[in-house]
Amino acid sequence: MLTQAGRAYQSGLTPIFDALASLTAQVTAPASVRVLTIGVGHTFAMRWLIPRLSAFRSEEPDIEVRFTTGGAEVPFGEDWSCGIKLGTGDWPGLVAEPLFAGDLTPVCVPRLASGLKRPADLKAPGLIRVTHSPEDWPIWLKAANLTRINARGPEFQFYGQALQAAVDGLGVAMGIRPYIDDDLAAGRLVAPFDLSVPKGMRWYLIYRSFQTEQRDFTAFRRWIMRAAAEPAARPRRSGRAARN
Repeated sequence: MLTQAGRAYQSGLTPIFDALASLTAQVTAPASVRVLTIGVGHTFAMRWLIPRLSAFRSEEPDIEVRFTTGGAEVPFGEDWSCGIKLGTGDWPGLVAEPLFAGDLTPVCVPRLASGLKRPADLKAPGLIRVTHSPEDWPIWLKAANLTRINARGPEFQFYGQALQAAVDGLGVAMGIRPYIDDDLAAGRLVAPFDLSVPKGMRWYLIYRSFQTEQRDFTAFRRWIMRAAAEPAARPRRSGRAARN
């Protein structure tokens, strides 16, 4: 198993190797190949972008899309055409256009939701946590007037892992848009309560201003802004929704 120093070293090397691989691919690609490199976190890529990428490819079949991942803490790469990040929109030197509001709402499998008639039915040991977002449960519980509950359930490093644990019935995860959209639409997860609380951050498309002069980026920007504006499928709920 990796030591603490090894994990720190790995997290630092990941974006470096991603950037090196992407830059090498661009340099060695034939001049006729049109490449768009997107800096995006693992979970956003897997949970929202990749499932919709075929729609972009159908519109722009000549553009080859490549991802460089590493998470929200990775700085904007020199080889990136654009990036997608969660934050406040303050990235000096970059244009930031909002895509989604980062709204929070608990999600779980229908079997567990059937026993959750109101937020007060939540049990601290069953509340799945995300290591890099420890504020999510306190934000939502405060809005639900449940300040005495402290989440003590299984902890995972990324949202994607926590949501997969919820799909597997391990407990109740704190869902964030747009990660939960497809699971809610398919019924793999349900939102037991109507209460949705702003996280205080949004998802942004970020890029350098000169990118608007490049047709490949312009095509992607036009597509993703349209895709992000599409309403999420109506969440499936189980049981009687209540605030507290």
